[in-house]
Amino acid sequence: MKSRKRQSSAGRIRRIHNRLLEVYGPQAWWPAQTRFEVILGAYLTQNTAWKAVELSLANLRAAGALTIAGLRGVSLDELQRLIRPSGFITRKAPALKAFVSMLDAEFGGSLDTLSAIPTDTLRERLLTLPGVGPETADAIMLYALGHTVPVADEYLRRIAERHRLITPPPQKNRRGYDSLVQLTSEAFASEPANERAQHFNEFHALTVAVGKAHCGRTPRCEGCPLAYDLENA
Repeated sequence: MKSRKRQSSAGRIRRIHNRLLEVYGPQAWWPAQTRFEVILGAYLTQNTAWKAVELSLANLRAAGALTIAGLRGVSLDELQRLIRPSGFITRKAPALKAFVSMLDAEFGGSLDTLSAIPTDTLRERLLTLPGVGPETADAIMLYALGHTVPVADEYLRRIAERHRLITPPPQKNRRGYDSLVQLTSEAFASEPANERAQHFNEFHALTVAVGKAHCGRTPRCEGCPLAYDLENA
């Protein structure tokens, strides 16, 4: 049985979602024209600002490499040049190539075939790929492959810890990430299954919005729409 504190934290997460939606409105995420562009963005946004990712995606589009076939055909050196604005090119370019290689070798080059495998199996398979951690795997699954999974990013971690929704682990690790995912799942557990993915989508986007405005490395609580919740912390 879940503890009262856990139930309370899940309820607060749900109310935080409602408050952010009221203030910021629907975010219409993920900003992309195709599922494969979502996947590219999920890799490229690691440790970099989205504006830099947009430059990389524009380069890929201009080079005809914003599709599976296009990325397959571009050389590793050229790929590194195209994604240079996003940084970490010696890590990200081989990781993108590895994703396409896996898709070709195991799923006939089809995102539909990849997305059809069970959620837990898919997540573990993605996590074996270079350059894919839990957040990237979950973003790909939610936004590109249609699986109903929450995404817990750095902004949500900061909010959850500063509002004492969770107890910070001794160090950042997958266990701490999975705890955030579980708490988010509990917050939306009463929602109809066919609506839950949209709630996870919005909640992730909304936490990014408030995180950028107020919950950076140094918190800026004045004017934050979540300041009221600190009274419950």
